[in-house]
Amino acid sequence: METLIIRHGCPVDPGITDERPRTVFIRNGRIDRILTEQEESAHDLPHGDGARVVEAAGMMLLPGLADAHVHFRDPGFTEKEDMETGAAAAAHGGFTSAVMMGNTNPHPDTPERVAAMADRAGRTGIRLYCCGNITMGMAGRELTDFEALKDAGVVLLSDDGLPIRDAGLMEKACIRAASLGLILSLHEEDPAFIEQAGINRGSVAGSKGLAGADREAEISMVRRDTAIAERTGAELTIQHISAAESVCLIRDAKRRGVKIHAEATPHHFTLTEEAVIRFGTNAKMNPPLRTEADRLEIIRGLQDGTIDMIATDHAPHTQAEKAVEFTKAPSGIIGLETALSLVWRELVLPGYLTVPQAVERMTRAYSVYGLPGGKIREGAPADLVLFAPDEQWTVSDETLYSRARNTPFLGTSLPGVVRLTVCGGRIVFENRKEE
Repeated sequence: METLIIRHGCPVDPGITDERPRTVFIRNGRIDRILTEQEESAHDLPHGDGARVVEAAGMMLLPGLADAHVHFRDPGFTEKEDMETGAAAAAHGGFTSAVMMGNTNPHPDTPERVAAMADRAGRTGIRLYCCGNITMGMAGRELTDFEALKDAGVVLLSDDGLPIRDAGLMEKACIRAASLGLILSLHEEDPAFIEQAGINRGSVAGSKGLAGADREAEISMVRRDTAIAERTGAELTIQHISAAESVCLIRDAKRRGVKIHAEATPHHFTLTEEAVIRFGTNAKMNPPLRTEADRLEIIRGLQDGTIDMIATDHAPHTQAEKAVEFTKAPSGIIGLETALSLVWRELVLPGYLTVPQAVERMTRAYSVYGLPGGKIREGAPADLVLFAPDEQWTVSDETLYSRARNTPFLGTSLPGVVRLTVCGGRIVFENRKEE
């Protein structure tokens, strides 16, 4: 394996307390040494001997980002995305680890299916992990064999895309998951409160003659499941928070000691329901974009740690699927490639989060799910991102690596360019020029 030297980048890591540039030496897939310029000069270390040297002056060196919520549509729907194109999009966005959700065909509801997915995932160049389903076929009636799925290597369990509607079944799932140390990751939308999915029940939906999805669809299930988690001792992740009341419920549950995590997507802290007017089906997602008050409360949740993870819910669809009337189009947008830039534009530059806080939210999945990575340390896996915060790029057909183009940010100029992504010591994405 090639020796890689990244010279004079500024590391962003809680364990590195000063801002001096450093040179990182990477050998055999791990970080071998981290030296300041003065230490580097004192050691008189050679930069030759066949090593690849990357000059990083003026750029930030981040741990490889981790996304605990992506849809790569593989197997079953690879016309939208597959593991290879999804991994390429992830690397372009600075992600070296991602957890694939299980609404595929077939579902990862048996250890054999999980093993087949994991085998392919291991050949993509980045670290892809499988979730297992909570219920067989995501039908919400029969629990899967949690222990067998854990032995097969799943890192979490989820029926993402569908809620567990049966409260009794949810309680059984929590008891079983708690006994095995597994985390349940939950899509919290009760269909009883939804007439048309993907659009908030409010003024924008009304202008289109639609009733939409009431916020109580999410709130009611967050309230129910935090209470079940408190009774059973289960550990939960509440996915893609969209409503201010949900943030408050999770904040209160955490104060009571409930073992609960929460995700925010870049689109939920960037856009509101008004985006549907401009972008149509490319602003349709579940749960829907809501109001400015909801957006700001999500940001407050990220600030105080109530929401501890930023996850993209990367959801590719074909252009033909989205090019239909609103009620017939599938929900979801792609997000891996724009996430870091949106975090920078919406959270860091306005001062809501410091750079270390932003990086922590984008790498928190490592510690939540027990994954390797997330630190710039000697001996740690060499999963790193070289980020140029002062540069710009434009989201376009030419700059996207995902197979899909369903994003409201197409044509938008965004701050911050990923110049290099390294996973396991190997360069998996490199951009030497302005995009």
